[in-house]
Amino acid sequence: MRRILLVTAILMANVMTMSAVKKPVINRIEPTDWYVGLKNPSVQLMVYGPGIRDVADVTTDYPGVRIDSLVRLDSPNYLLIYMNVRDAQPGTMTLTFKGEKVRKGGSEKVSYVLKAREKSGAERMGFTNADVLYMLMPDRFAQGANHPTQVKDMRTYKEDRTQPSLRHGGDLNGIREHLDYFNELGVTALWLTPVLENDSPDDERGYSTYHGYATTNYYRVDPRFGTNEDYKNLCDEAHAKGLKVVMDMIFNHSGFEHPWTHDMPSKDWLNLPEWLVESGGTSKPTASFQQTSYKLTPVKDPYASKVDLKETVEGWFVPTMPDLNQRNPHVMTYLIQNSKWWIETIGIDGIRMDTYPYADAKAMARWMKELDEEYPNFNTVGETWVTEPAYTAAWQKDSKLSEENTYLKTVMDFSFFDKLNQAKNEETDDWWNGLNRLYNSFVYDYLYPNPSSVMAFIENHDTDRFLGNGKDTLALKQALTLLLIVNRTPQLYYGTEVLMNGTKEVTDGNVRKDFPGGFPGDTHNCFTKEGRTKAEQSMFSWLSRLLHWRQGNEVITKGRQIQFIPYNGIYVVARQYKGKTALAVLNGTSKPATLDVSRYAEVIGSATRVKDILTNRTYDLSKNIELKPRQSLILEY
Repeated sequence: MRRILLVTAILMANVMTMSAVKKPVINRIEPTDWYVGLKNPSVQLMVYGPGIRDVADVTTDYPGVRIDSLVRLDSPNYLLIYMNVRDAQPGTMTLTFKGEKVRKGGSEKVSYVLKAREKSGAERMGFTNADVLYMLMPDRFAQGANHPTQVKDMRTYKEDRTQPSLRHGGDLNGIREHLDYFNELGVTALWLTPVLENDSPDDERGYSTYHGYATTNYYRVDPRFGTNEDYKNLCDEAHAKGLKVVMDMIFNHSGFEHPWTHDMPSKDWLNLPEWLVESGGTSKPTASFQQTSYKLTPVKDPYASKVDLKETVEGWFVPTMPDLNQRNPHVMTYLIQNSKWWIETIGIDGIRMDTYPYADAKAMARWMKELDEEYPNFNTVGETWVTEPAYTAAWQKDSKLSEENTYLKTVMDFSFFDKLNQAKNEETDDWWNGLNRLYNSFVYDYLYPNPSSVMAFIENHDTDRFLGNGKDTLALKQALTLLLIVNRTPQLYYGTEVLMNGTKEVTDGNVRKDFPGGFPGDTHNCFTKEGRTKAEQSMFSWLSRLLHWRQGNEVITKGRQIQFIPYNGIYVVARQYKGKTALAVLNGTSKPATLDVSRYAEVIGSATRVKDILTNRTYDLSKNIELKPRQSLILEY
């Protein structure tokens, strides 16, 4: 409650702050620089500085650049400059801020750099279903050399690895130093949880924003992770080793310590209670703080009430994460430009957008359409946390289930996650339980415009680990077998390959543990074969074999999928392409079972002696196959 009252008090006061400032000083401009040659030549510059709103004019004589408009916002400390750079060449331009209130001389000159692009938009290749994404948390993966223990210009924070909700000290260089590990494992893309500045102080509850989802500067890597240059080096070296990099972004909300919270550019920059917006920031509190309902169904519900929809998309995610108002076109332009800037500056290969349906749907479609036009081969995946396939499918680009095109190419398959995590604790029967849940989820793939561009996963940073607090490798292998053979874009969570476990029962930090061997003083090192236990090495080798087999395998990335209703507890899924077949066979029971090969004649054909790629064992498909409890096979022929 104390935090909520603080939020209300600050928001009430911030719009009118510093209105008496006479001489503007330009503190910074965002974007920090820009690129010429983009299809959309319009650039929004957000200028920060006390009293900057009230300059008389802004001009430039740089060839090919035209100032189109100045937007003076409610706060005196922001000015938006819209300029056109269609005919500009790379170089350093000068912006001249004019007016009696600027300085004694009546003007102030500021340099601004226009850069050349490294490659065209069409040359930016995003992740596809041929990739396997490896999700990791920079704070929890590995610490590189010369890691700073404190950063001078950041608020107080602690690095304490004994506390699951404080920072542990992982950084970008730690990831970069272990790129060979990812190659050894066999993944092809790295999805890092947010790396942007989260300048939030630790509180008395032992909580910090180590997770990265409370941005306080959209153009700066968090100094505790490294610098923008470190991020660029990581991306470049990853590319050199054949790895892609996916950047986690959040358009729905910022961090509480972002300057926008304490000095809103305009009254409608954030989603606030109507009484506060109407008061212009001068009224006393008469209403309670509005938090989101976390219920995403109203966004697609044809019968949704206005109050339900408003609570979903305009409520704050948590009190420490102010909700951005994407309906304000200036807000959305800022965010769109920011995503382009990171693509051009760092060379990222994809974006994962957090809390996708919580933001305004039309504004997000505008973003996706503009990104798709500029980068037609790029890819973005949106977090759409509802477990019904029809809901998820409605968010995918070109869906006939949505009145308006979202232009979002990839959506997250929470149905797969949900059904698989139920099935692991059940016996597969003749109807609904066990692996029937997966079969009955895939039957709705006709709803998706592009099922191969649906991201499937068995766990992530917001869920219990698949293993829970146990070590059931049979269930884990079955889950991974299915994940890596079906018509999906697969995502793994760091440490699964070495049996990392944990649940969220006490704290999210227990499913976000440090990767063994990533930090100074670790005596257990899972980055090397010698450092892993026998069980960890067995799991690592098994998964690595499967991942390397999948790489470049067109049967998996292009093949037709055929699934069979689970029969006698056995679930069979085939992928076929140009006369080749990969056949997954899963015994969904805790008892031995017999595969009746005659039932699968349509996909077996004349094949007889075939190899299980998981064990290299040979099987004779002219005879029935005896399966052990929970056994998994991938037969290739």
